Amino acid sequence: MATVRPFRALRPIPQKADEIACVPYDVVNAQEARAQVSSKPFSFLHVTRSDVDLPEGIDPFADEVYEKAHQNMQMFLDRGILIQDDAPSFYIYRLSVDNHEQYGIAACCSVQEYDRDIIRKHELTRRWLEEDRLKLMQSLSAHTGPVLMTFRGSETIDRLVEQAVSTTAMYDFTADDGVHHTVWKAEQNEALSRAFQDVPLLYIADGHHRAMGASRLREQMLSQNPEAGECEEFNYFLSVLFPAEQLRIFPYNRYVHDLNGMKSADYMEELKRRFHVSASKRSDPSEKGQFGMFLDGKWYMLRLLHDSPVAYDPVSRLDLSLFQREILEPILGIMDQKVDKRIEFFGGESSARKLEKRVKNDGGVAFTLFPVSVEELLAVADANLIMPPKSTWFAPKLRSGLLIHTF
Repeated sequence: MATVRPFRALRPIPQKADEIACVPYDVVNAQEARAQVSSKPFSFLHVTRSDVDLPEGIDPFADEVYEKAHQNMQMFLDRGILIQDDAPSFYIYRLSVDNHEQYGIAACCSVQEYDRDIIRKHELTRRWLEEDRLKLMQSLSAHTGPVLMTFRGSETIDRLVEQAVSTTAMYDFTADDGVHHTVWKAEQNEALSRAFQDVPLLYIADGHHRAMGASRLREQMLSQNPEAGECEEFNYFLSVLFPAEQLRIFPYNRYVHDLNGMKSADYMEELKRRFHVSASKRSDPSEKGQFGMFLDGKWYMLRLLHDSPVAYDPVSRLDLSLFQREILEPILGIMDQKVDKRIEFFGGESSARKLEKRVKNDGGVAFTLFPVSVEELLAVADANLIMPPKSTWFAPKLRSGLLIHTF
């Protein structure tokens, strides 16, 4: 049974929503963030990436960065650009782009259920990134970036969402990247809370570090105030929950700096011992078990010559695991993708074009993969296993700054 509860959102005044709403903090580097805020003085990146307002080259994890985030948040409050709702509510958040739509419920989820694995994970977190999210939460007394969550669909929840979106939206705008964002305030708080009690498990799709940061925050707050009860807001973290069937996952593709000391011809001979290699006009694989490769100005498609040994666990069955076993380790000498600096990750729809440009400029070799399915992700999480690093790229992305949870 999942605990999902309404909250009093801190949110932009409607006329500033499209300017304040910003991309997630972790999809832009410092240079890209500075470019995005140059024409948007009220972009919420001034809070989530406050290093944009400090000298170039500053350590993004320096104490000054979190202090600047606090100052910028206070400026938004003092100017009346952010307002807080009087009563708790659920919010319906629709993302639409091209011919795709997905409807999520913005709510607060239980940190305790995260700790007890009622909220399932599929990714390891890194301590220094947990620390970054923790410090930002502490400096703001708020969760500013929602965790993208999913659950196996519910007809009851679908009906309640349909009722909510028949009313007038609070926000309705198209962002610079062409994604349309619409937010409604839901009136069915009790009904939605009851409906989620029939949902046995929730799953983190994207935002593992934000969730772990919230867990560490709760631990600290309870140590400072052991008498605090479960009603305290720090026991819950900001989420947007989408039915699993609505999510779209794009591949996280790979670029490898070199051919492990081999010339291209020798590398291709090694590859052909394991794979059928064919020239291709496509850059992206069309089915599971196929890999795209860009080398020496040409695209190829790869498929194993022989069936891979039967894999009994859901991680071993992933294409990314096959890629590790059959290409990275035996041919390119990359044993651990988390630490090897010879490999880089490119996610999203347009990543193949970026990979092609990178290889043409810097050499090396690039690979495109067939995307992980939502069911594969859920199977890994249900088995309490961990996916390979950078396995999934969810799109379209939620915007930060539209709905903020304070504690």
